[in-house]
Order: sequence, then structure tokens, then C-alpha cells
Amino acid sequence: MIFTNLAKIVAWLALIAGAGQLLIGFGVATEVFGPHEQALARYAPGAENSGDVIDRGFFILIFAIALGALAEISRSVGGSRE
Repeated sequence: MIFTNLAKIVAWLALIAGAGQLLIGFGVATEVFGPHEQALARYAPGAENSGDVIDRGFFILIFAIALGALAEISRSVGGSRE
């Protein structure tokens, strides 16, 4: 049961992180945070462009959804045993 709870916590944290990456990526791309190059250097250091940040956000979201689904499956299977 501990791994199910840990998986749910990690899934929620990854969901928040992925959404944050998406918001940062779209914010940099649309120049909400300022000029593109300066905003990219400030909010996403190490990324070559805003597309990399958006891609990273989507991958994190996919991971969070998959982990959350596995945690729910584990919880439902574990609950039927008791």
C-alpha cells in the first residue's frame, strides 16, 4: 500500500511540474514574460527554444497520467484483496 500512496504523490507532483513547464513554454513562446531570448534564458535555462520546454512538459504530463492510472489500478486491486 505504501507504493500506491507514493505513486499517487509522485503522479500529482509530476502533473503540477508538467503543467508548469507547459505554462512556461507557452509563456516564453508568446513573449508574455518578455523578449523571447531573455525569457528563455531566465525561465528555462539550458533549453534551446520554447518548443523544448513545451515538449518536456508534455512528456512529464504523460508520465504523470500513466503513473496515476497505475496507482489507481493498484489501489483497486489491493482493495479487493482485503
